[in-house]
Amino acid sequence: MNFELNENQAMIAQMIRDFGAKEITPFRKDWDDKQHFPLEIFKKLGELGLMGVLVPTEYGGSGFGYFEYVTAILELSKLDPSVGLSMAAHNSLCTGHILMFGNEDQKRKYLPKLATCEFLGAWGLTEPNTGSDAGNMRTVAIEDGDYYVINGAKNFITHGVSGDVAVVIARTGEVGDSHGMTAFVVERGTPGFKGGRKEDKLGMRASETAEMIFEDCRVHKDQILGEVGNGFIQSMKILDGGRISIAALSLGIAEGALEASIQYSKERQQFNQPISKFQGISFKLADMATQVEAAKLLTFKAADLKNRGEKVTLAGAKAKLYASEVCVSVSNEAVQIFGGYGFTKDYPVEKFYRDSKLCTIGEGTSEIQKLVISREILK
Repeated sequence: MNFELNENQAMIAQMIRDFGAKEITPFRKDWDDKQHFPLEIFKKLGELGLMGVLVPTEYGGSGFGYFEYVTAILELSKLDPSVGLSMAAHNSLCTGHILMFGNEDQKRKYLPKLATCEFLGAWGLTEPNTGSDAGNMRTVAIEDGDYYVINGAKNFITHGVSGDVAVVIARTGEVGDSHGMTAFVVERGTPGFKGGRKEDKLGMRASETAEMIFEDCRVHKDQILGEVGNGFIQSMKILDGGRISIAALSLGIAEGALEASIQYSKERQQFNQPISKFQGISFKLADMATQVEAAKLLTFKAADLKNRGEKVTLAGAKAKLYASEVCVSVSNEAVQIFGGYGFTKDYPVEKFYRDSKLCTIGEGTSEIQKLVISREILK
């Protein structure tokens, strides 16, 4: 496998760096402090083709593969992980679900608007009492003629308030039946569908996380994705690819923290020499660099398998597990290298440290990844 940047990846990376220097870096602290969701940034990312990276050109997307997609998330996350998270959720979850399981009419209706971010996407699986236990969801959809009536609530939803269109998984069968859930596309403005409480978070504060509430929300059968009863099975396939997104997000955080640490260690003087000269610091950097490289290899291996249309359940889980744990570890060490300054908001590692923890939780906790991995290797 050759993981040197191809021409498209190099172009995307440079484009994001140039864009981020003007549009993201100067504002990221203010967004974080105020928990401001910078919707206007995602509209601009849509103009750059980054909100439909994997969408074929026939549907208005960029038509790239997973190498380019991982590179885009990675570079955005080095600038601001919150932006990387929202971009990834829009691409891999909402847009990805419609791309993978929508019919031709649904694809032509929604993908062009999602690819340009005329529509911002959300994806609703998690509920207040069913995190990892999605099979016991309580949001129900009852058939009523040509419609389904949805009642319930989803939480921890990226773009739960601001999303223009959401893919929502609701129970249409018995509790606990993996074939008893169905995926619906629900547009903002549909009567009975509204955003709820916005979460006050430790990190990723510029990425909107909120409830979605359904009260007698009538959704036409034309809005069903795939077959009735296949929503949970579809979701597990979507999460296989989504875990590559979180691995890329984790990798971006880890690389950002490592680069900041290397630079600081060369500039910070103690005892009349740069702290990089001290073995205690240089060995930390060596460990961090090795961990980042290993996470990168796992992530791009999973991306390579995805590009080739092969099953990525095991590779995606390994990449997500390792990269997310590495980004927490590397961010923690970065704060240590910065010392007292690392505990202040004057330097970026404090934010990397807070943002990193979400990566071990979102789209399947580390414990769930271990469950997935162990099941796959013990088959």
